Parts: sequence; structure tokens; C-alpha cells
Amino acid sequence: MRSTNEDSNKYVYDVRGLNLWYGDNQALIDINMGIEENEITAIIGPSGCGKSTFVKTLNRMIESIPIVRTEGEILYHGHDIFGSHMMVEELRTRVGMVFQKPNPFPKSIFENVVYGPKIHGVKDKKTLMEIAEQSLRGAALWDEVKDRMSENAYSLSGGQQQRLCIARTMAVSPEVILMDEPTSALDPVATMRIEELMEDLKKEYTVIIVTHNMQQAARISDKTAFFLSGELIEFDKTNKIFSNPHDKRTEDYITGRFG
Repeated sequence: MRSTNEDSNKYVYDVRGLNLWYGDNQALIDINMGIEENEITAIIGPSGCGKSTFVKTLNRMIESIPIVRTEGEILYHGHDIFGSHMMVEELRTRVGMVFQKPNPFPKSIFENVVYGPKIHGVKDKKTLMEIAEQSLRGAALWDEVKDRMSENAYSLSGGQQQRLCIARTMAVSPEVILMDEPTSALDPVATMRIEELMEDLKKEYTVIIVTHNMQQAARISDKTAFFLSGELIEFDKTNKIFSNPHDKRTEDYITGRFG
């Protein structure tokens, strides 16, 4: 599944023998994969296969569920995220998360974007405004909201709210952006805007996206991982996965025979 090059410094994430249980139910089974910098990695598979669980493990968000336990290693730039030296707050600053449904705070557009920097101690108004503009430009939203910064974020459309959430994630200067089905609640036009945005994002960030939409995975990702019943069945370049998969189960899934 993973390159035979065992130099973990090659990878942003080097996942080694990851197993995860919810109580007695094993949700992830011996996952091994390396995720490279400035690429979009798509995670595909049928409902309940472990896609979202896997992605939420990458920033330890899964630990908010008390019955979860894990075995194995997830190396982030060569450091085990489960190690005692790894501060969860620092990890989640460096690894941002965008969820399935837009989740803006009930605050102004401006306050949504600068929420993270303020928590990290940035108080200077000029600096905060610069961060807000840069982040909103990065999320392809600035031109639409620059004259509405004091308006409540709920006044935005669903697609705009999702781009606002991406801007909010970018405002704390992460290295990785995790996306858990970020367009599933959006219409086709808004979905297209987010997909175009992701192409730009990978120039600056490593993007890992869970998607149930195989056409989306084929359009936007550099590599694709196919999960089934908690196992990583196949992980390769996206064009290889979709044109000449190694495993028949992958072929059956992407051709619609199940899932």
C-alpha cells in the first residue's frame, strides 16, 4: 500500500499499523499509508467503511468519543501524534478540519475568520484585518463579503458559509486541511466553487478529503484510498485507481456494483 521507502520524513502523514475500536467494535483494521505534501488525497468507500473515522483520527478529534481506543502509529512529519510530547491543541492548529455541513459561529463574518487568531493571542486590529482579508481571499470569498464583514455569517448562502469555514481554518496557518464530505450539503454550483478552490489550496496545503462522490474524487484528487469494512483495500494515484485498479473490490465499487 505504502511506498517501500521507509523514510517517514518523505510524508506529511505516515500511518503504520493503525487499528481503532469503538468499544468492542473494530472500525479500522491495520491501516498503512503515506500521505505526501501538497497533494489532494481522496478517501472513498461505502457508508460505514471507516472513512470519516480515519480522517478524524489524523487530528485526534476521534478522542472526543470516550469508548475509542487505538493501536499503531500515525507519524506527522516523523513524530507520533499519540506520543506524550504531542500537544493536541498544537496538532489541531497545524491540521485544520472542515465538516460536512457548514458550521459558522453565530457571529459576524469578520469575527468568524479571526476567531482562531484571537484565541492564539492576536489582538492588533490591523493585523486581524490583514489575516481576515488574506484568509477570505484564499477561500475565494473576499470579493463577495468585503463590504459585509459586520453582517452575521448566517446571512451567507450555504456554499459561502462553507468557504467561510475554510477561511476560518486557514486563518491559523495550518499545514494540512482535512475535509469530511465538504460539498455533500451543497448544490452543484457551490460544489464546483469548492472543487476549484481545492485545486488552489493544494499549492499551499496538503488536503485530505472524504467524499462519497466518486466523480469528485476523480476530478480533484492526486491519490485515492479505497476503504471497505475498516480496511484500506487500495491506495494509489487516482487515475490508476479509476482506470486500472489492482483489486477487484475496488473495481466493483467504482463501477457501481455495490456501495
